[in-house]
Amino acid sequence: MPYHVDSKNTKTNIKEKAKKEVKKEKMPKINKPSKTLSKIQKEYMKEHSKKHSKEHNEYMIKMMKLGYCIEQSHKLAMKAIGK
Repeated sequence: MPYHVDSKNTKTNIKEKAKKEVKKEKMPKINKPSKTLSKIQKEYMKEHSKKHSKEHNEYMIKMMKLGYCIEQSHKLAMKAIGK
């Protein structure tokens, strides 16, 4: 093996650290929390889902339902999960 990976640097630990960093960073919510996505958000996610992973898209949908706009939820998803 060309390198050694510590148990501290596993993929799950990296994701947990990213989630904690996202929680520290306070973004003001633009929209009100809702149970469903708007028509525009649904159309955007159809196109967006082709380029990103299932986890990324689910995280974005969760953030949009909490009241974050598309750009904010994408930025948070990129930090927490990646592409």
